[in-house]
Amino acid sequence: MAYSHTNSKGTTYYLHSKRTTLKNGREQTIYYFGKQAKEGALDAVPAGYQVAETSNGLPVLKKS
Repeated sequence: MAYSHTNSKGTTYYLHSKRTTLKNGREQTIYYFGKQAKEGALDAVPAGYQVAETSNGLPVLKKS
C-alpha cells in the first residue's frame, strides 16, 4: 500500500520516487507527491527524510 499524507486542507497525496539521469550523467532519485497512487509509489518515507508542507498545503520531503 502506498504511503499517503493528508494535508491541512484535507487533500490526500501519495509519495512516489523515480530514478533519473542528470545532465552531467549522474543518477539521482527524485521523490514527489501525487494525488493518485501510480507506478513508483512508495510504501514508506525514505530513511533520513520527513514530510513537511509548503505554505499553500503541498507536501514535500525534507531531510531530517
